[in-house]
Amino acid sequence: MIVIYHQYNKVVEVLFNEESMSFSKKNIPENLFNIAKKYPDQLIIWCQLDLKLNLNHEILPKIFHHNKIMASFNVSGSSFLPDTIGYVDESPFLNVKKDVSYPTWKMSSDVGGIHSSVLKALYRGIKIDSNFDYFLNSLAKLTIEKGLLCYSEPSLIKNNLVNIKNRHQSNNLRAFRFVKQHYKTRWTLLLFLNLFLYERKLVFLPLLSSLFFKRRILKESVLDQIHIVSSKKIEEEKTIDVIIPTIGRKAFLYDFLKDLSKQSHLPENVIIIEQNPDLNSESELDYLTLESWPFRIKHTFTHQTGACNARNLALTGVESKWIFMADDDIRINNDFIEKGFNVVDTVICGQITFGCFQPNYSQSKKLNKIHQWETFGSGCSIVRTKNIKSLFFNKSFEFGFGEDSDYGMQLRKLGFDILYSPKPEIIHLKAPIGGFRTKPVLLWDKEDVQPKPSPTVMLYKILYLIPEQIKGYKTVLFFKFYPVQKIKNPVKYFYNFKKQWESSVFWADKLKN
Repeated sequence: MIVIYHQYNKVVEVLFNEESMSFSKKNIPENLFNIAKKYPDQLIIWCQLDLKLNLNHEILPKIFHHNKIMASFNVSGSSFLPDTIGYVDESPFLNVKKDVSYPTWKMSSDVGGIHSSVLKALYRGIKIDSNFDYFLNSLAKLTIEKGLLCYSEPSLIKNNLVNIKNRHQSNNLRAFRFVKQHYKTRWTLLLFLNLFLYERKLVFLPLLSSLFFKRRILKESVLDQIHIVSSKKIEEEKTIDVIIPTIGRKAFLYDFLKDLSKQSHLPENVIIIEQNPDLNSESELDYLTLESWPFRIKHTFTHQTGACNARNLALTGVESKWIFMADDDIRINNDFIEKGFNVVDTVICGQITFGCFQPNYSQSKKLNKIHQWETFGSGCSIVRTKNIKSLFFNKSFEFGFGEDSDYGMQLRKLGFDILYSPKPEIIHLKAPIGGFRTKPVLLWDKEDVQPKPSPTVMLYKILYLIPEQIKGYKTVLFFKFYPVQKIKNPVKYFYNFKKQWESSVFWADKLKN
């Protein structure tokens, strides 16, 4: 392990296994690359000189348990990139919860680490910035979709008692440059517009200066040569229960149960919550008892509909160490669970959402790398039971949109990351029957002004996003919605949209409370 201590954006000391070694007078990123070339199998740690005594050496092997991990921790109260980045980025990676390990590309020069093999792979593909903070944020933003796992990690600092005064001031020049180099050009213009609309700022100089920078792009395969070999092991036995909410899809559910019965790694329990709002109805799933199954089936029939309620009911019946959260209209290969556990054992993560596509989905559009996921798939994920024992699907999202994203955020706020794995793949048939057989009556259905966006979508954003992200979404929605609605007078549309937005906020607050 190599530790670089720095101060005022310059290297002041480098230790290799606690012995001093020479370093270049060049900037910190160049020192990182030079060290990576000389020592390609080493973990490289950076640390502010005044944090030297607080660096938690003992925890480092646990944090960086494989080579595709980058982690840092921002000790000061402010971030290098201002919150105005939220005007162009809606991801859950911005609003970092600092008291748990949290997935984010927002890196800090205060303390952190990366493996030499990653820097070596990036050497000719990434720009070496003289500003260390800018370099770290750029590197993480470019690689998080390429398979580098990036975290804010508070345990890097002992006792978490250190509090450096805010070192970063809000900087529009920096924000515009970062947006221009890491997002499509139109987002730079939207950043300018949003600053004017919501902060009454006309920032012509930052906008114009950003035009001199080119967008940074990395090859998709840039990190493919680095294989994940973790020093950690998952101790829990690989027992698994499957939970399935279903409504009016007898044939589709039967086919999926047959897939489960042929698994090379069989589930212990299959927990089925069957719904039918007809008070005179009875279960139609006769094959549950007429046929023999190689697992225990725990079947509940209810007249109360709703996917959130059904999944919550199913979760109360889980007995195994792991859960496969499934839909009733999917198909899987006979080795799906076995290969799913292989992914779990490789990346050492308790929450994996798997690629789930319709049969005719274009291969070219599929994501092909394991990477940190921005949402969560409640019908295509394997999760560790102990990680979700305190979690339930928020019934405020019932019959709306956003319950998956909300559940994912609940997990992240507890310090549990969610990874996406393209393999093993799930086929989603998108059954034409079932679902909401009768359209539910929502609280706002009879309102003269219909909320836009859906109040459940607004609720998710209020709960988890920073104000700049919500405002940025509002601007994008305004432009996207205009071509598909009936009011073509732009002035009338503006006032109508404003009323719809206010209605959405009103009902979202009702749902929240």
